[in-house]
Amino acid sequence: MNKLFSFSFLAMLVAQPAFAASQQESNGFIEDSHLNLLIKNAMINRNYKDEGVRTRREWGQAFIGTYSSGFTQGAVGFGVDAIGQYAVRLDGGRGRSGAGGIDYFSQDSDGRAKKDLAKFGATAKMRFSNTVFSYGTQQPTLPILTSDSSRLLAETYTGFMLDSQEIDGLDITGGYFTAEQRKSAESHDSGLDNIAFGGVKYVFNDQFTASAYASHVRDVDNKQYLGFTYTQPFDEKQKMVWDFNGYNSRLDKAYAESINSGRSNTIWSLAASYTYDIHTFKVAYQQNTGSSGYKYGGYRNKGGIGDGGNTIWLANSYWSDFNGEDERSWQAAYSVDLAGLGIEGLRYDVAYVRGDNIKTSASSNGHEHEFFNQIQYKIPSGFAKDLQLGIRYSVLRVSSDASDYNAGGSEIRVIAQYPLSIF
Repeated sequence: MNKLFSFSFLAMLVAQPAFAASQQESNGFIEDSHLNLLIKNAMINRNYKDEGVRTRREWGQAFIGTYSSGFTQGAVGFGVDAIGQYAVRLDGGRGRSGAGGIDYFSQDSDGRAKKDLAKFGATAKMRFSNTVFSYGTQQPTLPILTSDSSRLLAETYTGFMLDSQEIDGLDITGGYFTAEQRKSAESHDSGLDNIAFGGVKYVFNDQFTASAYASHVRDVDNKQYLGFTYTQPFDEKQKMVWDFNGYNSRLDKAYAESINSGRSNTIWSLAASYTYDIHTFKVAYQQNTGSSGYKYGGYRNKGGIGDGGNTIWLANSYWSDFNGEDERSWQAAYSVDLAGLGIEGLRYDVAYVRGDNIKTSASSNGHEHEFFNQIQYKIPSGFAKDLQLGIRYSVLRVSSDASDYNAGGSEIRVIAQYPLSIF
């Protein structure tokens, strides 16, 4: 990790001639500021197949406001960001809330989900040329640490973060967080001691991009990530995309014992996508090896890793992540952009994933499969321009000898989002 931060500092030094020119482009603290509001209505329903497991359902209405100031003028610019989140529970009372992976509203001691949530955060930031240093409430989007905003409210972290883009095509990121605010609760500390992370992403050209990152969660794990994307265009309507993502993890011994797990894991996926006009066909393979399945997300005060609910940039990740110990999985998928048929803003995705070779206490060949459907419509113009509606339906089946790894059933997600730009 020290090498990553040293590399960040070196990149800043070698790019000094560009510093003054970049910061001079700032129009000012107020002039470059923006205020946005996201109105979001979301529902998730999971009907578990196993006998005696209750259907879980949560539904809520959220309002998420984000303010981003510009930077003050001068050689060094200063600014602030802020986020305010409020949600009201519409459904998901006692007996229907609390399933892992849903996490819209946390439960009180009596088992009832909270009626509403109000969360606030602010960030101070400083820019020197194309390097930004910030402290406060953060929402990283990195393969090694991704805050989850796919449910109702967003997951956030507190700490320092550096992003430097001084060299053309090179993006260097590093950070140190000391608290995590879960999606479904108002507290800014869900038990995370600290997480340090860093890495680089480099765009070689229009066709090839590669990235490498590493993270360390104190007393929990060390994790490394490697990824690349290669795009081969054939003509205006045809292209082929190869996408590789891989993680290597090593759990702390005491933590692994506390969750009754092995310590080592390597998981990777390779996807090939062929696009012709409005159609995209994808096949993917994912392989998991080591003495443990791939561990990510969760909350430290609940025994989780604490590295973000979307920190799994792998091809075969839908309702199931197909990340059981020794699991291997295959995917076939199809997407169509119906704008090509005159219905602008409408898209349909379907995928089938099958995994086997899952090692559990009962078997060395557990298996699972998932059928995934999703339709999305974004209104392209008019009064409700940018209003996005999405319906997602998945059917997951897990063999009985893999029940201590995963639970099957059917899932429906409905999300309506309306972004507004205030200024």
